Amino acid sequence: MFPIRCALLLLGLLSLPVLAQPVARVVALAPNLAEMVYQAGAGDTLVGVVAFSDFPEQVSSLPGVGDAFRVDFEQLAVLHPDLVLAWGGGNPEHMLQRIRDLGFRLEVLTPNKLEDIADHLELIGEWTGHAAEADLAALNFRKQLAELRKSYLGVESVKVFYQISTQPLYTVNSKQFIGQIIALCGGTNIFADLAEMAPVVSPESVVAADPQLILTGSEQLSEVIALWSRWPQMQAVGHAGILGVDARLVARASPRLIQGARQICQALDQVRQGLSGQ
Repeated sequence: MFPIRCALLLLGLLSLPVLAQPVARVVALAPNLAEMVYQAGAGDTLVGVVAFSDFPEQVSSLPGVGDAFRVDFEQLAVLHPDLVLAWGGGNPEHMLQRIRDLGFRLEVLTPNKLEDIADHLELIGEWTGHAAEADLAALNFRKQLAELRKSYLGVESVKVFYQISTQPLYTVNSKQFIGQIIALCGGTNIFADLAEMAPVVSPESVVAADPQLILTGSEQLSEVIALWSRWPQMQAVGHAGILGVDARLVARASPRLIQGARQICQALDQVRQGLSGQ
């Protein structure tokens, strides 16, 4: 976004806008948005967050206004934000409409692909008067993402099942961020084509698909190993292909997804090495 804007200015195809006063008081209605504000260099503007906002550490001490699905409107009014950031597809629309009706400025960020994270960093930077820091963070994210994507072009595919939870047995499709990362790393998500972003599947369908790698959050790795050990005929079970990643790095649409992506790619590499050594 920033390089394109600069190019247009230099070519005389875009005039400099009259800049509105940057916002000074921001409330973020999702944990990933609180992270994004800090990553954009605007942490000093953040005055309110929702439950489970815990990164960076400074966020934990900020006043809470509820959670991603319910807002304490009285507390929101006390904080008097001049910008409320919402999570498109996550925060319920009726709640967002109520915020609009109360007269607050609301901006809804809907990340659909990994590259959107960089675009949203730039937007937050513009709104808060921290464009320079945000543009740098966005550039760094795009660079790391491009390098990672390039390094996994043409690698041997690995059949992957990503397990979010056991009961119910949630996974991801190809559009969810974890699904996008699996594809970036050269993996084939066995449930890529399902319509829901986080569908519930049956153990039998996983066994039938016979993944070579089962990925899950590190904190529940032992539980997942115990579950799938009942099917020793599965490739992932027979070849020690049940591995854990830090779920905190892949669960939120924030720049930390790059760290999570590296962990997922390393897990696929580990399985590839094991398969090549057979």
